Amino acid sequence: MGILYYGSSEHAIEIDDLALAHLKVVIATKLRRNESFTLSWRHDVGQPKGRSTIWLHPSIPLRFEFNEPNPPELDPRRIQEYANSANTSGGILIPDEHILGAV
Repeated sequence: MGILYYGSSEHAIEIDDLALAHLKVVIATKLRRNESFTLSWRHDVGQPKGRSTIWLHPSIPLRFEFNEPNPPELDPRRIQEYANSANTSGGILIPDEHILGAV
């Protein structure tokens, strides 16, 4: 399980390590290009019903924390899917099975 820390938010976002590794590549690429976009997910079971969206911008602090010490092997197709999604007006929607809740 990985954790995404965003800005000064009091809540961290728990994401499957493999999904977070793929997201990290896309997010870093977009932000390095000074491109902003949204990242959305549906709330996990045990949380209030609904969904959340954050606006990713190069000026907002962001930290990726992984449970596994070694980086996983990345799937170029998955990276491309996230990148294509990031380029739409809806931004990236993390699939339900990749979200583990909020800390």
